[in-house]
Amino acid sequence: MSVDPALVPLFKLLPDLALIGLGALLAKRIDPAGWRALDKLNFSVLFPALLFVAASSKPIALNDIFAIGFAAWGILGLGFAGGYVLRRYGPQNWVDFAGAWQTAWRFNTALAFVAVQAFPDSVAGFLAVAIGMAVPMANALAVGALTGKNGSPRKQVLEIAVNPFLVASLGGVVVGVTGIPVPEVPSLVAGRLADAALPLTLISIGAALDWSIVFRLTRFNAGLHAVKLFVLPGAVLAVCLATGVPGPICAALTLFSALPTASAAHVLAARYGADRTLVAGIVTQSSVIGCISLPLWCYVLLHLA
Repeated sequence: MSVDPALVPLFKLLPDLALIGLGALLAKRIDPAGWRALDKLNFSVLFPALLFVAASSKPIALNDIFAIGFAAWGILGLGFAGGYVLRRYGPQNWVDFAGAWQTAWRFNTALAFVAVQAFPDSVAGFLAVAIGMAVPMANALAVGALTGKNGSPRKQVLEIAVNPFLVASLGGVVVGVTGIPVPEVPSLVAGRLADAALPLTLISIGAALDWSIVFRLTRFNAGLHAVKLFVLPGAVLAVCLATGVPGPICAALTLFSALPTASAAHVLAARYGADRTLVAGIVTQSSVIGCISLPLWCYVLLHLA
């Protein structure tokens, strides 16, 4: 029995999906404080190492960096606008709406590096650049929406400037562009940390899922998922094909736009007084639907390659 060649790379995703399932099984067996500590380690150390290694491992032309950066910002802007169209279907309270609204443009970085395994190595470098350039803008939009006119611009800028994802991505881009050699020992340490990032993050994602609310889809929730998981990648892929964007960059941008929302979106929402339960439900639904939609987009891209 012959197998579609485009399906073969997708089998690489199965172990990662199994890790998410393992996290769901372990969720109640480990104290919540332990999961919070793991999330902090992932955010502060492990995932920044993965971003640095991915962005620095392949030389990237400056023109490509600027093009990918502007494209990533455009994708965020489209999600921002698409989510706001749903304003009348969401909560009346502005902060509660803003907490949910951010899920239309924020993205799950861990699943990005899961999906990219189905593609050539060059795609991972472009994807890392897109993520690195998008992190400050995504955070700025989210914090700005949640604080409205009450936020301190100086505090917002400082929060964004010291974001570990931004610092690591920009550092990797500098190394990739300039060709500056990283000393062997620091390079090996970064590599070891990067290797640990994905499995631990995927287990943590599985532990955070609340399966009891997966099927409680309101019109508002469904609209946000449609924008994030289908409208954005469909629009990006169409523009890339129409304008003749090179294959690896097209794949990176489409994957970036197809990512489920950030798994920690509810944490930021709660920090600014939004309805944490509402956002946690949207995050869970986006993660579950994304585990189906993201492989489908990978299949489409591999068929077009």
